[in-house]
Amino acid sequence: MRTLHGRYDRRAVIQRAMALGVAAPLAAVALKMAPGAAAQDATPVAAPTGDPIKIGSPYNLTGGYASIDNPAANGSRLAVKEINAAGGVLGRPLEIIVEDGRSDVPTITSVAKKLVEEDGVNFLVGLTDTSYMLAAGPVAQEAGLPFLDVGGTAPLITTVGDYIFMLPFGDNVQAAVAAEYANEQGWKTAAVLLDEAMDYTKFLAQYFKDRFTMEDIGGEIVSELSYSMGDTDFSAQLTEFVNLDPQPDFLFISANPGEIGTIVRQARDLGLTMPIVGGDGYDTPLLAELGGDAATNVYFTTHQGIYDQTPISEAFTAAYEAEYGNPPEAVFAALGYDGIYLMVDAIERAGSIDGAAVRDALAATQGFEGVTGTISYEPGSRIPSKSVALIEVVDGQNTLLEIVVPEVVPEA
Repeated sequence: MRTLHGRYDRRAVIQRAMALGVAAPLAAVALKMAPGAAAQDATPVAAPTGDPIKIGSPYNLTGGYASIDNPAANGSRLAVKEINAAGGVLGRPLEIIVEDGRSDVPTITSVAKKLVEEDGVNFLVGLTDTSYMLAAGPVAQEAGLPFLDVGGTAPLITTVGDYIFMLPFGDNVQAAVAAEYANEQGWKTAAVLLDEAMDYTKFLAQYFKDRFTMEDIGGEIVSELSYSMGDTDFSAQLTEFVNLDPQPDFLFISANPGEIGTIVRQARDLGLTMPIVGGDGYDTPLLAELGGDAATNVYFTTHQGIYDQTPISEAFTAAYEAEYGNPPEAVFAALGYDGIYLMVDAIERAGSIDGAAVRDALAATQGFEGVTGTISYEPGSRIPSKSVALIEVVDGQNTLLEIVVPEVVPEA
């Protein structure tokens, strides 16, 4: 893996973004929001007027994804509040309409239709999981409305159509980082446990196996078992791992946020002390809450935004805490925040709320500096190339090991 070095101060970030073609109005907004900027720039901002520009934000505020979608929704709300305080978008107020999908695929489809057909939203920004994006995306595609997925990571998402864009990296990228890290630690054998009911966990596990077993790593999968989202007892699968002889060097557990804390706790209670490795589904307060002191010797890949202490991430964390009374609960708060700003950036560059014009502006994004990293879309791709945060969990505390990009990425 290649570690990324080098940090930019807030003003340098904005100047670089402007030089790379990011909308000047958004850059100006970001600078005004920087810590201490109010004292430096006392120019009054005209209040937005006219009909609001509506962004529909479907999020799973209840159910199995609530622990990461509530922070994401809060990040989106915070961004809208800041943007309106800085003059709105194209001189108009920005309105966010958040709807609860209840972590249920049919409900997500209904929510998306409500936002489009009844609420008359102009754009959609939201969701943090592949299965829900695959349910909601076709609604936006059919209506010709750009939809920015803030957290779903399977590259399959963008095959829904040309109005669908991903904000995060793909699962093939984060899975490659996990496999390469395991190789660096000398871990050559893995047992895999995955949620067979969800697209995210299936894709993540497959991409991990693809990379871990490539010739340059030569890893071996010694066992593979599954469960379904909503399960609470994993003892049967974990006991099979206990009975493996020899024991694997580590466990790769491809899990959703609702189950990972319980799985870790039950694995440790059964005597499975080896490292546990996984993806951004671990980036939830439930890992520590449910895993307790068993949540140690755990490693996962996730998004930049609250772990790398840069001026731009620290400014976001301070703003979030000021608004909600606590630091971001998960990195998905930063993804929800970036999603609004990226969509607004495209609207400003398009100079219009026309769906096709904003879609084209999104596709042309180059060098957008978000809290969760730099976002650019290559021609023909609506998945950004972004670096990955590698986290170690010790006694329930998440610690950044490094920000990396993988050497080899499995084909999507």
